[in-house]
Amino acid sequence: MMIVRGHSSEYNVNEYFIGKAFVGGFFIISSCIIKFTIDWFSSERIQRNLESERREMELQFLKSQLNPHFLFNSLNNIYSLAYQKSDKTADAIMKLSEIMRYMIYESNTPTVSLSKEVDYLTNYIELQKIRFKDGAFIELTLNGEIDDQKIVPLMLISFVENAFKHGVVNDPAEPVKINIIANQKILHFSVINKKSHLNKDAQGGVGLTNVERRLQLVYPDRYKLNVVNSATHYTCELMIDI
Repeated sequence: MMIVRGHSSEYNVNEYFIGKAFVGGFFIISSCIIKFTIDWFSSERIQRNLESERREMELQFLKSQLNPHFLFNSLNNIYSLAYQKSDKTADAIMKLSEIMRYMIYESNTPTVSLSKEVDYLTNYIELQKIRFKDGAFIELTLNGEIDDQKIVPLMLISFVENAFKHGVVNDPAEPVKINIIANQKILHFSVINKKSHLNKDAQGGVGLTNVERRLQLVYPDRYKLNVVNSATHYTCELMIDI
């Protein structure tokens, strides 16, 4: 009987230590898993923050490229008017002032209302018309809901600017056609112009390269851009899920 009791006591002691070891191991493994999970989520959060900061810095850089590019072209246009002592110089300066106010103050946010962006495009077109002595023939068509839908500012201007730089704008039989169709979900924007072989961009296609990169950053998998460069016409068609 003493041997049996001794065997039972030894068994209980072994069972006690095995249980303790199991519980201790469980807590150690659980602690490691919890720490690993916390570290993983922390690392993921840091990576997301870094990616967000990198993306924002790149967008700001692209935007900073766009503004001087537009300003440079506009000042060249006004200089030509002033050199010719044109009566249109004062109007051109006023239009440029309105445009710069939008670019500096109102567009300094992640998004703006679509109506403001359209107003900006209209002012730009009017500024460009001033510098053409023989007139510029532009057909701007607006359909649907041009209201408070949100869009990234200065996204559409490069396509219109490209038409004025490389297209024929003083031919009434071949006007530049700009179409904007929108509802609360989709924006459809297109520009069609007859090509001019006289207007060459010595600086390279900064504008369109810029806007394509911005589209990739801001609207990944939410846009379609179709550019057709034929022998006689240049067509840009953009659709954005806004």
